Amino acid sequence: MRVKVRNVMTREVKSVTSGASFKDVAEVLIAHGVSAVPVVGDEGRVLGVISEADLLCKEEFKEQYYGEGYQPPLRARLRRGLSKEGPKVRSRARGDTAADLMTTPAVTIGPYASVVSAMRLMAEHGVKRLPVVGKEGRLEGIVSRRDLLQVFVRSDADIAREVREDILAHSLWAKTSDVRATVEQGVVTLFGSMQRRSDARIAVCMVERVHGVVHVIDHITWRQDDTPAWKRR
Repeated sequence: MRVKVRNVMTREVKSVTSGASFKDVAEVLIAHGVSAVPVVGDEGRVLGVISEADLLCKEEFKEQYYGEGYQPPLRARLRRGLSKEGPKVRSRARGDTAADLMTTPAVTIGPYASVVSAMRLMAEHGVKRLPVVGKEGRLEGIVSRRDLLQVFVRSDADIAREVREDILAHSLWAKTSDVRATVEQGVVTLFGSMQRRSDARIAVCMVERVHGVVHVIDHITWRQDDTPAWKRR
């Protein structure tokens, strides 16, 4: 089973409009216990995202803008100076509405993208959640790191069924009738034998890609080592 974003995302999403005030946005974050909220425009199209960090930025710089000589810690100034967001921080701190405060363009993902794609996108952009958008950029849901962790809490029985029925029985062209699989706490152990070493390796690689598999222990033996001599270990 290739888990898609639509299978794990939260569909009921609280959003704000671009005209929402600083206080309104803060109240939404607190009331719903979330760290970020999408900003939507006409017909539910996602314009940007506001996070707790965007709001706290305003408070951090407040004293400086009131002329009291406040300077953020050196570490914070260096981090912002080196990041792509650095030049935007001060203007965002002056903002009073969602349009001023939001990070734009929003990093989004489609509902039919794989959870692996979502994980990579989050890591690449350093975000904890992604608005899920459908056609024309309309908001359909939101997916968080916690949502993505759902793929790792599949039952052992469910993982074993996919490994046996989808991978070993149908996905491989080589004979796998002598291969058995057990699953415990997400760890798959493969036993048995196959004709060629290369086919045994492909079987292991395919099982490793099954969602929810934490690790694969390979006890498959082979009768013919068909790998090139320079690849053998």
